[in-house]
Amino acid sequence: MRKVKYFKAAITACAAASVSAGLFAFDTIHPGKPAVKKPAKTTIARIIDDPALKKPEDNRFVKTILYNDLNEPMELAVAPDGRVFFIERSGNFFAYTPSTKQTELVHRFDVKAVDKILQGMLGMTIDPDFAINNYIYFYYSTSKGDGLVNRLSRFTISKTNVLNFASEKDLLDVPLDAEVSAHSGGGMDWDKNKNLYLSTGDNTVPFESEGYAPIDQREGRYTFDAERSAGNTNDLRGKVLRIHPEPNGTYTIPAGNLFPKGMDKTRPEIYVMGCRNPYRISVDKETSTLYWGEVGPDAGTNGKQGPRGYDEINQAKKAGNFGWPFFVGDSKPYNKFDFTTKVIGELYDVNAPENTSPNNTGLKILPPATKALVWFPYDTSPEFPELGKGGRCIIGGPVYHYNAALKSKTKFPAYYDKVLFVGDYMRSWIFGVRMDDNLNYKALDQLMETNGDFRRPIDIKFGPEGSMYVLEYGSAYGLDNPDARLVRVDYNGGNRAPVAKIATQDTIGLVPYKVALNQKSYDYDADDKLSYRWTLNGKTLISTAEHPVYTFRKNGVYKVTLKVTDKAGKSSTDTKLIKVGNTLPQVAINTSGNGSFFFPGEETLGYSIAIKDREDKTIDPKRANVRLKYIARVENGQNLVGHQQITPTYNYGKSLMAKSDCKACHAVNTKVLGPAFVEVAKRYKDDKEAVDKLSTKIIKGGNGVWGEHAMSAHPQFSKDDASEIVKYILTLNDTKPVTSLPTQGNVSLKEHVANNNEGRYILTASYTDKGGAITPLTTTESLVLRPAKVKPESADKFDNIDHYNHVIFASNNNSYFMLKDIDLKGIGQLTYSYYSKGLKGTIEVHADTADGPVISTLNFTPTDQKTATEQSTSITAPQGKHDLYFVFAKSSRQAKGNIAVDWVNFEKTK
Repeated sequence: MRKVKYFKAAITACAAASVSAGLFAFDTIHPGKPAVKKPAKTTIARIIDDPALKKPEDNRFVKTILYNDLNEPMELAVAPDGRVFFIERSGNFFAYTPSTKQTELVHRFDVKAVDKILQGMLGMTIDPDFAINNYIYFYYSTSKGDGLVNRLSRFTISKTNVLNFASEKDLLDVPLDAEVSAHSGGGMDWDKNKNLYLSTGDNTVPFESEGYAPIDQREGRYTFDAERSAGNTNDLRGKVLRIHPEPNGTYTIPAGNLFPKGMDKTRPEIYVMGCRNPYRISVDKETSTLYWGEVGPDAGTNGKQGPRGYDEINQAKKAGNFGWPFFVGDSKPYNKFDFTTKVIGELYDVNAPENTSPNNTGLKILPPATKALVWFPYDTSPEFPELGKGGRCIIGGPVYHYNAALKSKTKFPAYYDKVLFVGDYMRSWIFGVRMDDNLNYKALDQLMETNGDFRRPIDIKFGPEGSMYVLEYGSAYGLDNPDARLVRVDYNGGNRAPVAKIATQDTIGLVPYKVALNQKSYDYDADDKLSYRWTLNGKTLISTAEHPVYTFRKNGVYKVTLKVTDKAGKSSTDTKLIKVGNTLPQVAINTSGNGSFFFPGEETLGYSIAIKDREDKTIDPKRANVRLKYIARVENGQNLVGHQQITPTYNYGKSLMAKSDCKACHAVNTKVLGPAFVEVAKRYKDDKEAVDKLSTKIIKGGNGVWGEHAMSAHPQFSKDDASEIVKYILTLNDTKPVTSLPTQGNVSLKEHVANNNEGRYILTASYTDKGGAITPLTTTESLVLRPAKVKPESADKFDNIDHYNHVIFASNNNSYFMLKDIDLKGIGQLTYSYYSKGLKGTIEVHADTADGPVISTLNFTPTDQKTATEQSTSITAPQGKHDLYFVFAKSSRQAKGNIAVDWVNFEKTK
């Protein structure tokens, strides 16, 4: 045995964790032993008083697309007769009529909708007495004199969706600083007394405050100071206003607003002040309690100027000040800050915040600040971990009230009674906020957690039938997204439609082509009897059997459709293409050496590509495509093995980006809110410090390089992961044409040397045939070479294995990790680097299955706690490629301890 220095910090931390939490001990699940400790988590079942109310299964909800391919949808309203009105920021006003299932463009308003900024058609609502008066309200940007205002206007609309322009009444104008491109608000709703609530943003440039309080009082920096708007009692911006519209097109002030009518230096319309961008609001019609989603500032970490940024779910049971720009989240105070001298002052007083800005035209001493109901940063929230982490843009939504007397088959169940629903545009979820009888927070409950597929919700409403309606903005900010849509979410408490699923594997062949039309359809209602209907090209009935066999006697591309119907008449369909008249080519990659690993010191790979095709009499080398790609870093669990189509551009940074919120503000070739990635790559192509500089910016956020819009912070990324994203972006400037390698030759394997002998090489070979009697077909094969020194954390499969800081820990007897499709040609022994805390046992390598033939055994013994042991053992090398299962077992069932493995080295026969 050879002893080497180990990752002491990692292994010590792991050992400490295993002792304190019982996470890695072999015997934690044996009868009579203490149970593994887990963090306490309040479950929704315990929250609900009535134990008969159980959370509905996700598959009880049915999501129906009512209208697709919208362009920046904003807000919706559902009429008592079921019509759904909704708007786009550009000024388009639509109406969906359920009786015809048709959507029509009612009118295009001439609004000031400047590209990529928060102006335009912002909000809409209908009157509480809409069924009688047909009043509909819009909030939109328009010119007034030499300036710009956001205007609240009222119209009437007919039952046939004709807007009466002669009926227009302008109720209220909110003056704007037109050069500011952020924070306009625009949500509207009503309370039980028919008072209208309107949200307005702070209309302040946030970008140069680095994500902290925008309280820049310097001369000439007026629009950078939210004290002039949100913190100003004499300004309508950064507020939720409450007025009572009158029939003649004017409004009165309801009692109970924040400031009485006639009070000096105040506006009586203000119900709530201290808002940054209360983008969507709702009012509980039973309690008249106001709720809204507050889109928060961008700071990713706490700083000298104050706390990091938080989005908020806010609740106002009465009029109040919610703190911005002096407080954020649960009234965390900012420091007073002099933007000229950069001197950090004292914290603002939550009980009596003071607005000393020369831009303030209102009261100097403000009402006490009220904290948010729920608040969360970019990273995981300690108070509300269910909300996850990542980009954030909270969208307020409605409180649902279950009506037992309502005759509706689609209404949400009693489980959601009195639940406040909110969405997040960036994280693409909808959560329910549960409250007690005093409307205090109790719990969070995600709606349709496993199959919600909400594509950036921008507004949420309930219809008169108790179904939920959602406007989904779609993939990227500021673009005409094809996945922007209006959807309805129905609850199905009764019979559910079956799910049709064709399972046929044989889809390509020659006449006469006999195909077993297999299916794996199912029904969530177990007692349903299903019937089957198979058709060809949507017309010809070919069978009503469950698993028919059909013979295709003519060449062609056929569309086979299966319709599955339950006993109540509900049905669904599935379709598969069958291609008759050609067969797939055969492609095989052969190598002179080992086909699974690359080894230190070996810098070439000899290969040959064998191609056969039944229809092509001669193989055309020009129709072959052979490429070698080196991937510096592969995502753990990414199954990069042969017999699959692997894109040569696969990149760890690209995969990280795909899972993040990057594409909400960026596209590869198109400017969205931020620059196109190709433009970033061009700008930094010769900058040797670009990776470090840009990865830091991804984590901390920043602005000033590409215009006034700031990039959100992403503190959830490690520096390594942020660097991988930057590396991927920088590759987008590489415009060199990629040519195919010959079908036989030698390729250089040198890139891993500068990458600590890590990464993957992917040799991909494809051939497209000449089409046979129908259409050309392509077969792609790939060969993946991984490092001979394997980090088990990168294994293809785990069973009862735990991870910590790049090391794996075995949990129980028969725990294993698996490496897929491993070629052992030329491999003579395995060397392990491991640490065993007081435990003896074995690691057996089984071929093909976890209980398959044993081809290698390591007998391990306890090691010194400060060092790891390197130990070698022989291995039998069967022909071909096999899945290798590394199975752990301890020598005695009563033994306590754990074993950690850092790496396994596949060593060539000497």
